[in-house]
Amino acid sequence: MVEAVAVQIDGQVGARWRPRITHEPAPVDLVKAEKAAADMLAALGLPIDSEDMFETPRRLVHAYAEMLTPPEFDSTTFSNAAGYDELVVVSDIPVSSLCEHHLLPFTGVAHVGYLPGDRILGLSKFARTVEFFARRAQTQERLTVEIAEHLMDRLEPLGAGVVIEAEHTCMSLRGARADGARTVTAALHGRLRDDPKTRAEFLSLTRDRAGAR
Repeated sequence: MVEAVAVQIDGQVGARWRPRITHEPAPVDLVKAEKAAADMLAALGLPIDSEDMFETPRRLVHAYAEMLTPPEFDSTTFSNAAGYDELVVVSDIPVSSLCEHHLLPFTGVAHVGYLPGDRILGLSKFARTVEFFARRAQTQERLTVEIAEHLMDRLEPLGAGVVIEAEHTCMSLRGARADGARTVTAALHGRLRDDPKTRAEFLSLTRDRAGAR
């Protein structure tokens, strides 16, 4: 069962919960990181003692610290008092994360949906959930699975699905240099996986969004 705290929001009684992460991050040491960044850039032959690059190690470290720090937030669920029993899909949620293999960005959009059970989720929390799991060194495959499993665990819907489309700069800026190539991943649970009609409806909605771009 989901552990939740009852809250009153706009006259409605809701349940508030916070995302859990499987691995607690180690403490951040910005001073040590800045020294290591300076050593790395110098070893790559960059003139970090020049006026133009003197602050680069500090800026680099603070930028990565920001991109790798999940934001705290509370998600609020409400009783599905109206008995809504159709799909809820939030499309084109911006995704920005760092590939754990090269620490280069991958960016794109996420389409997140669920089939409500007893609880419904505040719509803005979908974007916050995506951001929460994206703010760490990731693979797109794991990011997709984590978001879907989180919704199943916390919301206890009849089904949940996540589709992410992203472009990886580790492919477009280096290696294969496949500029414009997009990777699509999906994770489906419950009736979105097992019920052919519901599965097809969800995938059709997300394919329509992809085809519009």
